[in-house]
Amino acid sequence: MFGSHLSVSGGYHKALAAAESLGLDTVQIFTQAPAQWNLKPVVQPVVVQNDIKNQQQWAAPPLVDENVAKWKAECDRLKFAHTVSHDSYLINLASQDAALWAKSIDAFAEELRRCVVLGIPYLVTHPGAHLGSGEDVGLARVAEALDEVHGRLPAGESGPGGGPATITCLEITAGQGTSLGYKLEHLATIIEKVKAPERLAVCLDTAHLFAAGYDFRGKKYAAFRKQIVATVGLDRVRVLHLNDSKKDLGSRVDRHDHIGRGTIGLDGFRPIVRDEAFANVPKILETAKGKDEQGREWDAVNVEVLKGLM
Repeated sequence: MFGSHLSVSGGYHKALAAAESLGLDTVQIFTQAPAQWNLKPVVQPVVVQNDIKNQQQWAAPPLVDENVAKWKAECDRLKFAHTVSHDSYLINLASQDAALWAKSIDAFAEELRRCVVLGIPYLVTHPGAHLGSGEDVGLARVAEALDEVHGRLPAGESGPGGGPATITCLEITAGQGTSLGYKLEHLATIIEKVKAPERLAVCLDTAHLFAAGYDFRGKKYAAFRKQIVATVGLDRVRVLHLNDSKKDLGSRVDRHDHIGRGTIGLDGFRPIVRDEAFANVPKILETAKGKDEQGREWDAVNVEVLKGLM
């Protein structure tokens, strides 16, 4: 199941139309951006999609019934049951600044609400940055913030049958600056600390993992897989971000590259796409848009490369 992060310019359904034209099986989108904050992101994001500036500067209008209906109708037509949303990079649930923490909670609650309304099952978020307070304090702060969000949107109200319609997926990070989440243990700790761990899962980003020091290339994948089992568990991995890396192993720098063109190489992706445990997990590209040397869309090229490894 392969997809990409695509622009929602012109309406959420436009991302689905683009995914169809590229031959993708799913899609990741932004649903809002709290532009009114006028703040810089905690970690400067890599410019990997056309609407990245909107995610930082554009205040999303209220959800309109017609737009929601179009999104859901197109998802049904395309049989896209495993769509993904990524929250705003401005959100920092680990912040010790009371005002920023409160704004982050408000914004994340709105992110989750929008996903529920749109029927998007997975919301990916970076754990945040402790900004000097220390990792233990920061991780506890994230768990506290998630408890507050869950309290505002109880599971029984957000999904059929009493279960949450949208699962929050904590994303592994490269570990730049004071960012949390560059260790699988960080994600496991947050899950252990929240009151409703069933509402959390994990997103593994290959470029972030590699930059954080995890080597999963070739024969090393077996040992890496055991680390997943021992920390967060394979069943909690609900989203994969497949990106090659421009930076070296353990660099702690997040710079995405096209599949097979970076320092990870094809040996890093082959075992992941062949792992049966991830067969039904959405595998999302966050690589640069545009066209390759032959004039082909990079998303189509990258997906072709990945499918060729299966």
